[in-house]
This record gives sequence, structure tokens and C-alpha cells, in this order.
Amino acid sequence: MTFRCGTVALVGRPNVGKSTLLNALVGQKISITSRKAQTTRHRISGVKTTDEAQFIFLDTPGFQTQFVSTLNKALNRTVTSTLSDVDVICFVIEAGNFTAADQLVLSMLKKGEAPVILIANKLDAFAAGSDSPAERDFNLLEFLREMAGKFEFDEVVPMTAKHPDDVSRLTSIIQSHLPEREAIYDADTLTDKSERFLAAEIIREKVFRHTGAELPYASSVQIDKFEMDGKMRRIAATILVDRESHKPMVIGDKGAKLKRISTEARQDMEKLFDGKVFLETWVKVKRGWADDRAALREQGLE
Repeated sequence: MTFRCGTVALVGRPNVGKSTLLNALVGQKISITSRKAQTTRHRISGVKTTDEAQFIFLDTPGFQTQFVSTLNKALNRTVTSTLSDVDVICFVIEAGNFTAADQLVLSMLKKGEAPVILIANKLDAFAAGSDSPAERDFNLLEFLREMAGKFEFDEVVPMTAKHPDDVSRLTSIIQSHLPEREAIYDADTLTDKSERFLAAEIIREKVFRHTGAELPYASSVQIDKFEMDGKMRRIAATILVDRESHKPMVIGDKGAKLKRISTEARQDMEKLFDGKVFLETWVKVKRGWADDRAALREQGLE
């Protein structure tokens, strides 16, 4: 039996569901999700191994159209460098919603360098907005025909990342485009990221989820301590914000919000790491960190 193995880049504008799709494809939560743009800041490798293939998925940051900070420029460099060295590219958009930001990402793709699969994601949301099944089918077909005229895609896949059957169908399609090659990672590998990195990402997700639109994106997480104490992981983390006025947004009334962020982060870590976690968190003001190259290098963003 022929074995296939290769790298698969998930690219698209912010908020099209790339991280949710990555987690569904791998079958484990390794990339954080949020309705906020700029959630993913690193190129995250998720690995899925079957009897027939090994998929190395790369979840890239949503391409930033406003170059307002050193951080945004670093995120865009991550996207462009990923595209130059992968076996398959999955261009993710929202079904029924192609924007100028989507077009900007599409303009970065070049036919012939790697197979390009168009994924029209969030199909359920698109369908829910129509009045009748006939209208939904007609509108979707028209949309997909319009997309097919914008680029010579190797495959067009309408789907919803939350539907297991859709994910399974996409996996089979991607597999057919992978090169014949031996596996690169062990069969039980889920990601090439360290537990320390994943801990920071999980905390950052909870910050985004529980601050809503209140907190601007000038926030990040640094891990100050990550130690094993027997089977328990002892983790100390600092949530960095850009201004003094941002601290109460994270801490909340009498520390209630920070406690909730920490509790949910610890629970997610224990599930992912399959062991007990003792987590301590603080909030610290570090002005201008998103434009500070040294600070970005500390977090692997420069």
C-alpha cells in the first residue's frame, strides 16, 4: 500500500474558521479559536496520522490588511513564508461571502507551485440565511461558479468544519494530493509545538473569549515558569497588556474575570496534557509590545 505524507497550509483572511478547521482535521484542540481577528499569531503544526497517510497541517495567521504595527507585518511574513514551502494549500473562505480581504490573500497564490483547494467554510451559516432549500442550492452553486472563475482551483469543497462527515470528506481529498513519502513524525504526534507554547496559547484564547470587544489586540501571554513536579505541571504566566486601563478588563471585579480565565485555561491544559496543572497568572502593563521587535522575538513572532 502506498503511503503519503506532506505539509498542508490553511490560509485565508481572519475569522474564516481556519483554527477550528485545523482542530477538526487533527481531532484535538491544538490551535486557539476566537471570533476576534488576529487570534492565531504563529504558524501552528498539527499532525494527523492514519494507516495510509500523515498530514502536517499549518494554521497560518489571518492575513492582515492594515500594516499598523510590527506585529501585523510579522504575521504577514509568516503567511508568505508558509506558502513558499508546502505540498498542498487550502484557501479558506466563508461560503457566500468573498471580500476584498479574501481577494488579497487569493492574489498571493500562484498556480502550479502546489495544488490549491478552495474551502467554502461555514456552509451551515450561509444556508441558514436563505428562505428555501431551492434558493440555498441555487445561490451556493452560483457562488461556487463565481469563485471558480477567479482562480484555477484543483478542488472546490463546500463544507462546515463542525460537521465530522465534511471533515472526513476533506481529509480524503487532501490525501489524494499528498506526495508519496514516508511519515516524518511518530504516529502519536499531534503537534510540533512545545507544551510551554501551547500553555501560552490556551491562556491567550481565554483572555480573548472573556474580554469580548473590550480589550484591543495589544495583549499577549508569556510563560515565566513551566516545571514538572512529579506528574504535576507548575506553570506561571503573565498576561501582557498595552495600557494601564486594559488591566481591569482582564482582572475584572475583585479578580473574578482573571480567576475564570485561569480556571478554564487550567482545565483545557489538563485535558490536553493528560495530567494535573497548577497555574498562576498575573497581568502586567508593557507599553508598545506589539511594535517592540525584542518583545516579539521573545514570543517567536519576529
